[in-house]
Amino acid sequence: MMADVLLNDVVATSAAVSATRSRLAKVEALSSLLRRAGDQVRTVVAFLAGTPLQGRIGAGWRTLVALAAAPAAVPGLTVAEVHRTFDDVAVTSGKGSAGRRNELLTGLFSAATSDEQQFLLRLLTGELRQGALEGIMLDAIASAADVPKETVRRAFMLSGRLPDTAAAALDGGAAALDTFGLRLGRPLRPMLASPADSLAEALDGSCVIEYKLDGARIQVHKDGDDVHIYTRTLREITSSVPELVELVRGLPCQQVVLDGETLALADDGRPRPFQETMSRFGATSERELLLHPYFFDCMHLDGVDLIDAPLRERNAALHKAVGDLVIPGALEPTVEQAERVLADALRKGHEGVVVKSLDSTYQAGRRGKAWRKVKPVHTLDLVVLAAEWGHGRRTGYLSNLHLGARDPDGGPPVMVGKTFKGLTDELLAWQTEEFPKYEDHRTDWAVHLRPHLVVEIALDGVQVSSRYAGGVALRFARVVRYRPDKEPPEADTIDTVRALLPGTGV
Repeated sequence: MMADVLLNDVVATSAAVSATRSRLAKVEALSSLLRRAGDQVRTVVAFLAGTPLQGRIGAGWRTLVALAAAPAAVPGLTVAEVHRTFDDVAVTSGKGSAGRRNELLTGLFSAATSDEQQFLLRLLTGELRQGALEGIMLDAIASAADVPKETVRRAFMLSGRLPDTAAAALDGGAAALDTFGLRLGRPLRPMLASPADSLAEALDGSCVIEYKLDGARIQVHKDGDDVHIYTRTLREITSSVPELVELVRGLPCQQVVLDGETLALADDGRPRPFQETMSRFGATSERELLLHPYFFDCMHLDGVDLIDAPLRERNAALHKAVGDLVIPGALEPTVEQAERVLADALRKGHEGVVVKSLDSTYQAGRRGKAWRKVKPVHTLDLVVLAAEWGHGRRTGYLSNLHLGARDPDGGPPVMVGKTFKGLTDELLAWQTEEFPKYEDHRTDWAVHLRPHLVVEIALDGVQVSSRYAGGVALRFARVVRYRPDKEPPEADTIDTVRALLPGTGV
């Protein structure tokens, strides 16, 4: 047990991390605070990572900015006091709950200095972008606990929770981290694929090729009749997808952990628009729109953990567990067979294919060369920075988008271009209604947004440009779809955009 950590210590560390581009300096600032955090380390890590332990506490941006709370003159608020208030706000419900939440938050903000108020505002609205990114925080945990980085990363892979990983490392070192294992009902971070320029480049060694579906990533955990289903961000959606739950309960196995995709299909078997699939994950979903799952990996089957087994073993377990619910593709294809799988996937309305090494283990949370995605049109997931008011028939609508790539060092998104191409009348109306909810400021001609919305952009390439701070600009960019399943920390980086310059490769 140590003395209470002041919120001001967290705010100062956050500011120090934001002020430097040096990864080593960021890690040292974070690890120094973690060493002093004691039994508050879970809360401290959650704050620095930008998400309170309680998640959303029921207070939106408009509520928070309207609080009438003069700042305190000197810092004295502790991390523990903030955490307790968040707890109280999160459980407040029923008649008069809005007034009670306002009272609790006003009291909290009144005890905070001006800098602390700004930190709390950004923390509670999901806008905390101070550079304590996942990889940097994992390195800081390893440094603070004096344990190997890979030990920390593996524990995080299995727990999916930075605060839990930090608490174990600081409390019990490597021995405590080694106790983390795959647990039914606790989601793993999903393994990710890297882009390949061509199918020929991706076909390297013994592999399996699979359709890249235009659906939503899901992870399924089954223990008898107890079924849990999670999104790619590890959010549980079990109650929103009863047809998937019922199907999983009927699988010919007692225990299983599966990775896959789900999507809504039209009558002809082609995928319905991505937004229609994602609409099923909301609190008020369209239950009449049925989802169909396809699975492509098996991390556990009937008491046996498989994450360290090669894909060829996991693939055999997958077929045993789910039968014909396996995603379409081909095992150890010839070049001609692989070309046919790609052509079939595109003909049926899917995005392309993913080629996976049969010797690879399941590297949760990693985007490596073991899985390579091949799509005929290159796309980037970018952050919407602003939108300009339209002209002509688009008068009155927010139209031309300002697009930003993620700064891998934790700074604000780096602008790489604009586009209004691909925006349907439906999307224009949606943008005009939705964007003011994330407004930071506006001018006569544009509404500038806090980093929140991620949009998928198709492009023909990039070119060197002095117009934008990143030194590159998108060529012939057009909107494909919005990505409600992704958050700004999952957007593509400016390094990924620069790698598309001719002569640099992907």
